[in-house]
Amino acid sequence: MWHLRSASQRQQTPLRLQQQSLQFLLQMAEQTAFGRHYKFAQIRAALDPIRAYQEQLPIVDYEQMYAHWWHRLLEDEANVVWPGKIRYFAQSSGTSGSPSKKIPVSKAMLGAMKRSTKFMFAHSTQWELGPNFYGRDFLIMGSSTTLRKQGQHWLGDISGINATQMPSWFRGFYKPGAKIIKLPNWEERVSAIAEQAHKWDLSVIAGIPSWVQMMLERVLQVQKADQIIDIWPNLKIYVSGGIAFSPYRQRFKELIGGNVHTLDTYNTSEGSLACQTRIDDEVMPLELILNNGIFFEFIPFNADNFSPMGQLLPQAKALHIGEVREGKEYALLLSTCSGAWRYLLGDTVRILNKQRAEIRLTGRIKHFVSICGEHLSVDNMNEALARCEAELGLQFGEFHLQAVKVGNHFEHHWFLGQTAPLAGLSEELLAQKVDQYLGALNDDYKTEREDNLLKKVKLRLLPNALFWEWWGQQKRLDGQSKFPRVLTAKQFADWKQFLDAKGY
Repeated sequence: MWHLRSASQRQQTPLRLQQQSLQFLLQMAEQTAFGRHYKFAQIRAALDPIRAYQEQLPIVDYEQMYAHWWHRLLEDEANVVWPGKIRYFAQSSGTSGSPSKKIPVSKAMLGAMKRSTKFMFAHSTQWELGPNFYGRDFLIMGSSTTLRKQGQHWLGDISGINATQMPSWFRGFYKPGAKIIKLPNWEERVSAIAEQAHKWDLSVIAGIPSWVQMMLERVLQVQKADQIIDIWPNLKIYVSGGIAFSPYRQRFKELIGGNVHTLDTYNTSEGSLACQTRIDDEVMPLELILNNGIFFEFIPFNADNFSPMGQLLPQAKALHIGEVREGKEYALLLSTCSGAWRYLLGDTVRILNKQRAEIRLTGRIKHFVSICGEHLSVDNMNEALARCEAELGLQFGEFHLQAVKVGNHFEHHWFLGQTAPLAGLSEELLAQKVDQYLGALNDDYKTEREDNLLKKVKLRLLPNALFWEWWGQQKRLDGQSKFPRVLTAKQFADWKQFLDAKGY
């Protein structure tokens, strides 16, 4: 087995740790169907195993990995991509194909995820949190732990899967507790948390910022308090993840009060990749966990390797951790102890500190919207509109959208171009159709809508010429730039000002 390096055990370089991780993965999977197919034994014996590995195996995405290998796991076949049978599958929304990915989660990966949490909190002695930090409750805001049975397998959100594996010693500290976390509806869970909040003595809160913010606001309302620190005076750490924290930073300060630090994490359905190991509330650097069952590769995120639409080009080349450069942006490839091999995750990161293996998550290789965890990709948007066109016999022009916060909830505001008047079609009906298809395409979007954190779609039909007139005013009619599907805050302000001036 591998051992996590602690702050005092960094004698080995990031590259050496990754060489050891790859060798371990290859050795473990050598006798699987995948390992025999790609001759893992020969790769392990090569003078340069990393180079041999990269030359022998293709880069794949989810659809390719599932179609060729992972589907066999759900047919209860053993020793396919990782030793033994895999019983758990994390469901995660895909960008194309089926509405939800099914990511294998092996026993080895479950252990690795537990170790990643220990890795982060092993550094807590350096954070100067004081003696009151230890031995108190942890509030973890995640999905319901209710999993779905499919044959001999269990499917659900990765946070729900991990919750079922919680060690017995931790259950006494874990909040909101098994009864509340099993409630399937978000509104019910957050109401129950708000009612019980005064009974707990928290030192840590963990969860996606949008969901945690909503919970904190409800707690203050129910408990009739001014700040969270009045209810939980020993709260010291908020563990963020899932989406960027920066848009929520100021509101969190107002809600919580006191001296509470934010630590970021980088957890995916494919594995726990990185976490923040030192206090830095502004930069929030993520340290890659380099010897915990994952081998990382980095594809420079540029025109040499990706098309303008984010498609991987045939000539794309990947680098190992020893070859990356600080300040540069890369798309991540993963090889894991759950049987992902040279798997294109879809995320992009920037290298902040090569020696410490610190990164910042910068986005996706394709545009997307995730104001509250809905992870809505441009592919989802295009497909939803295509299905509307097919059903209604219509043809739309350009479109874009902006995600906005309205009170305690969020909305997607769509602007859809019409090349000719759409007789007999109301904006309300079209918005319902778009909303319906997005829910069918994207499980995360469906969940946010069902839990009412994301309100119904707001949609406006506009002459298609308006889109290009505005784009021309942005000095972007140059034959090269792509019309934006997701507007930045500045673009949205400019767009609204333009529409006002045009009388729309």
